[in-house]
Amino acid sequence: MLIALALDTAFGWPQRLHAAIGHPVTWIGALIAWLERRMNHAGDSRAARRARGRNAALLTIAAAVLPAVAIAAALPGGFTGALLTGLLAAPLIASRSLYEHVADVLRPLARGNTEAARTAVARIVGRDPDLLDAPGIARAAIESLAENASDAVIAPLFWGALLGLPGIVAYKAINTLDSMIGYRSDRFEDFGRFAALLDDAVNWVPARATGLALALAGPRPRAAIAVMRADAPRHRSPNAGWPEAAMAAGIGCRLSGPRAYARGPEAQPWLNGEAPDPTAETGPAALGLYRRMLTAVTLALLPLAMLEAFW
Repeated sequence: MLIALALDTAFGWPQRLHAAIGHPVTWIGALIAWLERRMNHAGDSRAARRARGRNAALLTIAAAVLPAVAIAAALPGGFTGALLTGLLAAPLIASRSLYEHVADVLRPLARGNTEAARTAVARIVGRDPDLLDAPGIARAAIESLAENASDAVIAPLFWGALLGLPGIVAYKAINTLDSMIGYRSDRFEDFGRFAALLDDAVNWVPARATGLALALAGPRPRAAIAVMRADAPRHRSPNAGWPEAAMAAGIGCRLSGPRAYARGPEAQPWLNGEAPDPTAETGPAALGLYRRMLTAVTLALLPLAMLEAFW
């Protein structure tokens, strides 16, 4: 996982390769979309749609994990096996692309180009960008950075370190299921219920670990931990509030709160609510905290990797 993180941070997934063959997550997503079209029928009972959604999720996970198990079993031992595993796992971590997508929002916002920032933020969040002012755009981008620091970086590393290549593949399959069908809508309320609950379960530890890592990487660790413990349980998500609250305290702004979607407004509690809204200067601070967290995680993985190498 240390090798995978280093490769992804340095190179990411090259755009030319993506154009030629796609990406492992898009392959999983194509299977989910195919299963959903064939198994999610509006006329079925709620119980039937829940059962079909559970079966679709299990089929997706099995289709992703079984090849990973076979590949892992065929890899050699020692450093060569570790290097190959890291190479295969690197596309399933998104440390570099997360940074780039959020920076694409925050950089034009810092220059006062609200329209460019609004266009960029629409690519990473589901809120109606036309209803977002400059603080709302910054808030949406920073929340995405914090939440996905867990979903796209720490959680894959956690499950990969625990269970190897099959573990990180299983996690990405579950997380992709949740991102595609784990919505509370007429179409997915029942069909995606199992996927959403499973995603909540596998992210429980990584989300809290990410919050702790962000708190410790910030300028006021004790204050950030206090904010996280007080505010995260009130978040609409059982997991996302932990890294978001730590990020809010670490950079001295408030996050979450009321938000506007195409379906209508949603009232949500604030995280670090006594702080001001994010400003143009808050974006670089958020990206800097994210970079420091990545450095801390790398330094934490390094002795574990050395212990594994010499055990």
